[in-house]
Amino acid sequence: MNQIIIRKIDIAHASDARLPNQPFQLWGRVIPTLQDGKWSYCVRKNNQISEDCFPDEEYDVAHDDRIFLGAYSGEQCVGVAVLRKEWYRFLYLDDLKVNADLRGHGIGGKLIEAAMEEAKVLGFRGVYTIGQDTNAYACLFYLKHGFAIGGFDNRVYDGTILEGTGNIIFYRELENL
Repeated sequence: MNQIIIRKIDIAHASDARLPNQPFQLWGRVIPTLQDGKWSYCVRKNNQISEDCFPDEEYDVAHDDRIFLGAYSGEQCVGVAVLRKEWYRFLYLDDLKVNADLRGHGIGGKLIEAAMEEAKVLGFRGVYTIGQDTNAYACLFYLKHGFAIGGFDNRVYDGTILEGTGNIIFYRELENL
């Protein structure tokens, strides 16, 4: 693998923002608990490992006000972070993906650090995102990379095929605000 360079995806490379989603394993559930104003969590392993894959997005770099960051190995885009400015001065990490063959090599972490740098440059407080509680890989990834649990929505998927799934809200604030 070549050195990974993180850069903004410009109009000339707009198709890079549409990096296809690839399957990921669902091997456990992260269970958050709020006690005395402090969040903690435990992980419950599934009896069986299954697989999921999000539908592909149709991002339009030329007409979208989001920030698109690409992770490049040479000229090939191997990872993407999509950020949206929120009025309360956090960047929302709307999407984060890395080619399945390259997961576990630090590319997602580099994209997170670049997102934090974007927040700093913009004078924002930090970055927040959500992870489905059934996607233990994603939730534990965010916790490993300095995010803290800031909330839990156990009703967001009521009445859908994902009923019983919840969203854990993760925040990572810049230091020395």
